[in-house]
Amino acid sequence: MTRKTCILVGAPVDCGKRRQGCLMGPDAYRVAGISSALTDLGLDVRDIGNVAPDDATAPDTLPDVVYESARMIGWTSALARTAEEAMPQGTPIFLGGDHALSLGTVAGVANHAAKEGRPQFVLWLDAHSDYHTPQSTATGNLHGTPLGYVTGREGFHGFPKVANPVPQGNICIIGLRSVDAAEREDLQGSDIRYHDMRSIDEVGIARPLETFLRDVAAANGMLHVSLDVDFLDPSIAPAVGTTVPGGTTIREAHLVMEMICDSGLMTSLDLVELNPFLDDRGRTAQVMVDLAASALGRRVFDRPTRAYS
Repeated sequence: MTRKTCILVGAPVDCGKRRQGCLMGPDAYRVAGISSALTDLGLDVRDIGNVAPDDATAPDTLPDVVYESARMIGWTSALARTAEEAMPQGTPIFLGGDHALSLGTVAGVANHAAKEGRPQFVLWLDAHSDYHTPQSTATGNLHGTPLGYVTGREGFHGFPKVANPVPQGNICIIGLRSVDAAEREDLQGSDIRYHDMRSIDEVGIARPLETFLRDVAAANGMLHVSLDVDFLDPSIAPAVGTTVPGGTTIREAHLVMEMICDSGLMTSLDLVELNPFLDDRGRTAQVMVDLAASALGRRVFDRPTRAYS
């Protein structure tokens, strides 16, 4: 049996918002032992180091409020290329870096899926929907735009063309609790599946996830999981600049990752928005490493793999 290979890709993106610190994220994950945690699971781990952004310029058709647009265009092209190249070699794990990195990582893995003739699916674990465009964002922070970009929304002037947009119906957001009015209206008019914390309180976190995973399996899809630190309650994971009370518990988060592992469907993973400057002795970095390990096979007891077919 061939051992699974995990490819660690450092993505020290720190220009998707104004509060700095996420550029230290990749090294914090390394210090927290992500490589050894995965090696202990019998996985082959290859760390290719940190990606650097391409040189880029931004057109004057982008709104003035958009922050660091040229640098973000460069990051998007570099990460899309890196993601597409990494996919045939194993399961890339993108160590962020703020969530703007997903403009590139999701676009890149979707390009690979298209080459394989398979649909791309995205599981977005986040307090925010990140469905803005540069034209609709009031803050100008591009970490709130990745799902807008990869679904092919207009307004991303100067960014690489999205060759293979992810269909809205192939996206599931879990953990929502901070969505502004304009974004909420756009989201409700889309085919994106979304589950806020009230629905999780009412029906639990397993039911919507299981439904989504069954659909991914039925379509023979490739699954990209994007895990934002603020998916978790800030009492558990304080090292994020966008803290929103009322997030998932550690047990709920581990259940999500264990169900992803049981499904055998995940083909790529983002770990985003870790700001070590705000952490408490590496606590949040360790939680995120533990969740990544759960998604890739760590468990208390082995159990039969669940078939999503």
